[in-house]
Amino acid sequence: MGCFGNVLWFIFGGLISGLSWCLAGCLWCVTIVGIPIGMQCFKFASLSFFPFGKEVQYGGGAGSLILNVLWLIFSGLPLALEHLAFGLVLCVTVVGIPFGMQHFKLAKLALMPFGAEVY
Repeated sequence: MGCFGNVLWFIFGGLISGLSWCLAGCLWCVTIVGIPIGMQCFKFASLSFFPFGKEVQYGGGAGSLILNVLWLIFSGLPLALEHLAFGLVLCVTVVGIPFGMQHFKLAKLALMPFGAEVY
């Protein structure tokens, strides 16, 4: 389902969710202090464009916790709610369940992006 799923994903919603991550990255990159956070957004935008076949592992320490709290306050909640809403709508149909599960994976990532690695 990897390649075919990614193509369908990109056409039917992946473009919108990836652009949301890019917008958040651009807004964070306006300030010099926010550039590392913006770069993390761009990294996860690529995951949001093509999520099938990729896994996210969470880890990190105190620095990741502080950045995750700042991220949650300023950008994480709108992105997580967007992915949650898309995921719920897609899970209504049997065909949309794999796509909804990818949105739920991205919603969790939108809440805690720092300390996460994509494999």
